[in-house]
Amino acid sequence: QVQLVESGGGLVQPGGSLTLSCTASGFMFTNAVMDWSRQAPGKERESVAAISSIGGTRNYADSVKGRYTISRDNAKNTVYLQMNSLVPEDTAMYYCSARMRGSGLAYWGQGTQVTVSS
Repeated sequence: QVQLVESGGGLVQPGGSLTLSCTASGFMFTNAVMDWSRQAPGKERESVAAISSIGGTRNYADSVKGRYTISRDNAKNTVYLQMNSLVPEDTAMYYCSARMRGSGLAYWGQGTQVTVSS
């Protein structure tokens, strides 16, 4: 059974930091491109960061570039999102997803809420 379990969300003040984690099971993690996306109320879901299967390539949305860092530990089947200099506009539900190389199958987690507010 495929599972992606996100954790690490919460309430943080503007300027603060959070690190999200997503632990995967049920598929070959090293064969997956991992992605973090977010969806704020009333807005479409947007991808904010992605990392290739062995971590050699990372891509970021312009809105988070320089503030967010995506990384992965293939030994732990876990992908991380380090978020710094958070602003209220970063408030959203954050989702982890996996896209399998070759088949293109995609899996999604349930999300973790990040709220940036004073």
